[in-house]
Amino acid sequence: MRLDGRALRLTIFIDDTDTWHHKPLFTEIVHRAHAFGLAGATVFRGLEGYGATSIVHTTRLLSMADDLPVTIIIIDEEDRIRAFMSQLEELPISGLITTQEVEVVHYKGRETAGT
Repeated sequence: MRLDGRALRLTIFIDDTDTWHHKPLFTEIVHRAHAFGLAGATVFRGLEGYGATSIVHTTRLLSMADDLPVTIIIIDEEDRIRAFMSQLEELPISGLITTQEVEVVHYKGRETAGT
């Protein structure tokens, strides 16, 4: 797949304890993006944060290290990202979803064995 120039970044903010059918919700989102054929998805775990509930979650000492913020970032062509967003409608996402135009300046996969 070739990806360069204008693209759209989809960013989904959730908690690491959010689940879908007994699996982490972020795993379900990444697997749906992969099955949809999107260019790539990455999950980042936050060290500290808060959202709409205004409750601060942190990994600091003497604090419960659960319910931490997680961000899933997916970048692809705008029409593909917008089409994929329908895959998120049935998921129990309690968080923030944003899109932002980006410019892809480099996108190249690693060479695989035998190619």
